[in-house]
Amino acid sequence: MTSPNAARSARGSSRPHRSDRSRGTGAPRRPAASLLADVETPTTPTPVDHRSFAELGVRDRLVATLAAADIVAPFPIQSATLPDSLTGRDVLGRGQTGSGKTLAFALPVVSRLADSGNRRTARAPRALVLAPTRELARQVEATIAPLAAALGQTTALVFGGVSQGSQVVALRAGVDILVACPGRLEDLIAQGHISLDKVEVAVLDEADHMADLGFLPAVRRLLDQTPAGGQRLLFSATLDNGVDVLVRRYLVDPVVHAVAHQGSVVTMTHHVFTVAGDDKAEVVRELASGQGRSLLFTRTRSGAKRLAAQLTKAGVPAVDLHGDLAQRARERNLAAFSSGSVRVLVATDLAARGIHVDDIELVVHVDPPAEHKAYVHRSGRTARAGSAGTVVTVATRDQVREVATLTRRAAIDPTTTAVAPGSAEILALTGPPAAFVEPAPPAPVAAPTRSSRPRGARSASASGRPRSSTGGAAAASSRGMSRRRGR
Repeated sequence: MTSPNAARSARGSSRPHRSDRSRGTGAPRRPAASLLADVETPTTPTPVDHRSFAELGVRDRLVATLAAADIVAPFPIQSATLPDSLTGRDVLGRGQTGSGKTLAFALPVVSRLADSGNRRTARAPRALVLAPTRELARQVEATIAPLAAALGQTTALVFGGVSQGSQVVALRAGVDILVACPGRLEDLIAQGHISLDKVEVAVLDEADHMADLGFLPAVRRLLDQTPAGGQRLLFSATLDNGVDVLVRRYLVDPVVHAVAHQGSVVTMTHHVFTVAGDDKAEVVRELASGQGRSLLFTRTRSGAKRLAAQLTKAGVPAVDLHGDLAQRARERNLAAFSSGSVRVLVATDLAARGIHVDDIELVVHVDPPAEHKAYVHRSGRTARAGSAGTVVTVATRDQVREVATLTRRAAIDPTTTAVAPGSAEILALTGPPAAFVEPAPPAPVAAPTRSSRPRGARSASASGRPRSSTGGAAAASSRGMSRRRGR
């Protein structure tokens, strides 16, 4: 990949004016396959730029807002992309989870809106950020909101799994920056509550995860409704599974940046603990018993719920996070984990992206993930923004070959050790165990009362109405801009 400066010099003269851009025509393009090859396997690493935010072109009010949140120096993905994105260039970028991608697009979004000087109008956002899950959408909005406020701009969230009433009210009042999940956004457009014809900047966050969840058709339908002359920014940890279609269709002469294996990656140690099947449950309990904050991953929702209950019963208070939980329960459990009132979170891959909690010391793959990208994203919940972290995969003997293939594809060389309950290797990673916590007694069951609902009436969930499969709210206690989160 050519250096950013060389790329800007070579392409700057041929870039069309914004008003002349279109999806199918315009500036000469490099083939999408070539663009993606540069990002996936860069031949020349993106040079480290040591300039400050102000030196990169970030305006003073935003620099002050970042400083107030203890964010004083750009991360590599921010240093690489800001000189291009702040001037209106389309950007195709990749950075490891925890590398600071959110700020890399948040700063140009609010800056470009301030530069345009257009006024916000009802039901017509000026910028759109698409995110695959409700948790990630909430985290993104929490990062953008203080930056937008510093420049007199407003933000709003649109996601499924909750009533749309408050979202409709916010859109009706007018919003500058909308962070949305595709499903609910399409619903609101169909109902006439929102139009995308005034979007000046469109951002696609975690494009590969959008593809994994099957959202690319919805993403294309939404981007087709945005003006052709707008700026497009695409950021992700990986770029595959149909992302090339988005690159060809929506990005005009994009600047490509790849910042891989920097920051959080070098402070993460990986282990594979091989165990006998009968020993696995006790080894997992010992791994979860340390005094630090631990995140345990299972493959299934029922497995997460069951393991959290087993740990709590064994004196290790734990909460679960998975798709079967109601939104309020998800927020409550994540808030307990974020605040430290509970040190162990047992989750499915729902928590592998978009959950930014400080000081997770240990990630345990209780069930090895199905593929290597999930391993990378799960593991990325620890060692964020330069902090140290440990990742352990617990493998039964019949899983050893599968795990070896998984780590090889993830470009990880773990330390593999055969362990049993009480092994010194476990204690070396977890430190002294935390004190036993007596499980709380079960809440009393209220006596049944006669329902005031008319006989034969059905609840909303039983009415046959489809529920939105996308959405977005994570715990308020884990929101905001934090230097240690590296966002």
